[in-house]
Amino acid sequence: MLRYLINFLYPPRCAGCYQRLPINEARRLCSGCIGRIGRLPEPLCAVCGMPIAAASDSGWCGRCAESPPHFSRARAIARYRAGSDEDAQTLPSLIRRHKYGRDQSLARALAECLDPLPFAAGEHDLIMPVPLHHARLRWRGFNQAALIGGAIAHRLDRRLDTHTLLRVRETAPQTGQNMRERRRNIRSAFTVRRPATVANRSVLLIDDVITTGATVDECARILLAAGARRVDVLALARAL
Repeated sequence: MLRYLINFLYPPRCAGCYQRLPINEARRLCSGCIGRIGRLPEPLCAVCGMPIAAASDSGWCGRCAESPPHFSRARAIARYRAGSDEDAQTLPSLIRRHKYGRDQSLARALAECLDPLPFAAGEHDLIMPVPLHHARLRWRGFNQAALIGGAIAHRLDRRLDTHTLLRVRETAPQTGQNMRERRRNIRSAFTVRRPATVANRSVLLIDDVITTGATVDECARILLAAGARRVDVLALARAL
């Protein structure tokens, strides 16, 4: 009843295209915007989740076969294609407005893009976001990965842990860097404050966008070194 009254006074609009929504609508995105989310084309690498031309016998892409990452499996909900048409893409537009426009209200709309989840309830013991350095957190005011992680933790009925995996070194922006440069840049930027929390646990690591995977792989390396049994990765989008 309260939501209906609020919607009557302030008619809801789709967070993606801004069109009017029905007065009794609880969702933040219209069906058209949900339908325009660009899903990753299959087949996908069984490890990193990147689209591959054809599935090999192992199901792995060439990069994972040559240099296996520390995480067991990474998956993203949709593709993030940089270019002049970004504003026409529902998910990239929402991610940019949420992350760089610092609009926390879009977290709920982003959570609506998480269907279907590629991981099942019961696969993981803990949900952890990729942490921000405290200086970046103060500037932005929130960690977008933590907000997304909260929605995923609720869906999977698992605890969200935002205090164990920490970013202890501020790193230079990774835009324009290749995989090797990104790995060097991010090396030793994270630590685990309470190793007992992750000891023999399966962790689902959350980020908003995976580009090369260097950041999530370094997080996975640190978590495994602290005693985690397994680390998987889930992101809203994968940059292609």
